[in-house]
Amino acid sequence: DENGEPRSPILKFLSEPELEAIRAEPGSTVLFGADEPAVVARALGALREHLGERLGLVPRDVWRFVWITDFPLFDWSAVHHPFTRLTPESEALLDSDPGPALAVAYDLVGNGEELGGGPLRIHESELQAKVFDVLQLSPEQQRDRFGFLLEALKMGAPPHGGIAFGIDRMLMVLAQEPNLRDTIAFPKNQAGVDPMSGAPTRVEEEQLAELGIRVVVEDEAG
Repeated sequence: DENGEPRSPILKFLSEPELEAIRAEPGSTVLFGADEPAVVARALGALREHLGERLGLVPRDVWRFVWITDFPLFDWSAVHHPFTRLTPESEALLDSDPGPALAVAYDLVGNGEELGGGPLRIHESELQAKVFDVLQLSPEQQRDRFGFLLEALKMGAPPHGGIAFGIDRMLMVLAQEPNLRDTIAFPKNQAGVDPMSGAPTRVEEEQLAELGIRVVVEDEAG
């Protein structure tokens, strides 16, 4: 209100320290969300971008870059592959509390758009096996699926990593295009069809047989 005191039906659910945290200048509007941190971050992040555009707060003639680091090593519906290196401080957590472990991964963001990213990789066989243990892969599954990698790492692989940049996304930001499809050579529509080439098209049975592929079409019940 005009005195800087919050006014909302939800205030009865907030403690005094929480109310103190959201007090602002008189006439201000405070927006917040209540849910899991990741859900709140997505919702308020989208709202922040929308309001920035509507209110003309996003400068178009300035470049701003930031490196995003300290990604979680383990997360539901993985954010990176299981060969990503973890920080030295996180190695001790694998046996006791792997949840807070951090990855040596990095994203480069320019003007709010991810332009590229990558990780350092695990190059020790024992450490890689420990990560597989956390992912609940049995020793037998590790040998069957990744035995070639674990054996190769035992031979003395050097530290390695990298970064990949999205050229089409860079062009989108440079051209100030709101849609990534406008800077992709052969964009797909929402149905996954390429309007320029007509792909995907029917594959002849002879081609499928040559590749050892069989197409199975399930009915609605299947």
